[in-house]
Amino acid sequence: MRPSRFFRGGPRTALLLGLLVSLTGITSAEPAAILLIVADQHSADQRSAQLLARVDALRAAHPSVPMAMLIDGDAFEHGNPVALRSAGAIDFALLAALAHRLPTILNIGNHEAEFQDLPTTVARLEAAGVTVITNLRETGTDRALAPASTRLTLGERTFVFAGIATDDLATYPAEIRPALQAPEPVPWARDHLARLFAGADQPVVLSHAGIAADRAILPLVPDGTLFAGAHNHLRFVHHAGRTVYFHSGYWKEFLSVATLEADARGDPAWSVVAEPINDADPAEPGLAALIAETRARFLTAADLAVVGTSTRRLATGEAALLAVAAVRDAAHADAALIGNTTFGAGLPAGDVTRVAFDAWVRFDGALCVAEVDGRRLASLLATANQNERTPFAERRGEFLYAVGPPHLDPTATYRIVTNDWGAKNSERYFGRPAITWTTLAEPRLKAVAAAALNP
Repeated sequence: MRPSRFFRGGPRTALLLGLLVSLTGITSAEPAAILLIVADQHSADQRSAQLLARVDALRAAHPSVPMAMLIDGDAFEHGNPVALRSAGAIDFALLAALAHRLPTILNIGNHEAEFQDLPTTVARLEAAGVTVITNLRETGTDRALAPASTRLTLGERTFVFAGIATDDLATYPAEIRPALQAPEPVPWARDHLARLFAGADQPVVLSHAGIAADRAILPLVPDGTLFAGAHNHLRFVHHAGRTVYFHSGYWKEFLSVATLEADARGDPAWSVVAEPINDADPAEPGLAALIAETRARFLTAADLAVVGTSTRRLATGEAALLAVAAVRDAAHADAALIGNTTFGAGLPAGDVTRVAFDAWVRFDGALCVAEVDGRRLASLLATANQNERTPFAERRGEFLYAVGPPHLDPTATYRIVTNDWGAKNSERYFGRPAITWTTLAEPRLKAVAAAALNP
């Protein structure tokens, strides 16, 4: 926290500053460094120019503070037709603009190979001025796709940034899986992090492994580490001693601002705040013009066709629950439960185009039904619909958006429905004992969601 402009000069100022330090534990000096973090952007171009403008505003507000930009995986998304047809033109323009302004580091996620193979993507990122890190390697050659860490001097401190990827190969594009070696995150961290962080003033972890792995890695990092998580599409801040572990949200809805200051004892201390990025925020003019030109070039009439209407703007969670409720009704089920990463953006008020619809429901698929007893269903519903207020001990990483009955009989049998991704990964989402799912021929997920916009 910086002192206001009123705390200037004289004994009275010194007295007030001393009181400020004693009450807050934070010194009055400028921050030692500021790191700006996003993750799971998934080619969400509608706020790219606003994000860049926010970075410019933060740099202008802190002209003497060293800064760096961190992207914790999944910058790209082939589900965005503009990104797919232009090979990520808007995404790479944003990354190049960021790298031109401040040091920019990207940790590879499972969606980075959406437009070309990973070696080509890494080369293209580096040509844009981005520093790429990852613990992924190439099968056969055992060659690293990029360094696992990078060192950066910010002000008077040496920072080391270490990158960890998810080892869930099923989440990577199918065509690159045979060539990809993804180590288990926890053993890899145990074997490598201490060496990578040797001699660093400030260790920083960029993990795209997900919260389940991160929870086991947390005790392995030095106290005072800044630990950025991703992959699960979450947003929260958790303190573990002096270490700060956080997720930055997704779809460019938030920018995490991590500030390094000295506490009352002079020890470095991190604070992390997630700043919302809104469609109506100021946009960087050059990138905004490029976005408009690229969208006009690559969007077709079919992309801009109206799928349905939303009576009001819905945030991601609200929009997801609208689809989940529609799935429950369509399957004549008592409860519907669908994994949170099936959904991306929320819904705009008014007409919903095909582009906006596909950003809302990212993947199509069959619906699958099963029967469980009330005790099992109650347990599933109790851990569903997590948000930024969910206690850290109760977080599961990827969670279920769920709609179910308000009252349950533990001994009764209930019909539940999910999508085929949830059924294929039943143990991950629904636990054990295994649930036996039956696939419905019709309707499919996107058809049900579209019907919900056309009551």
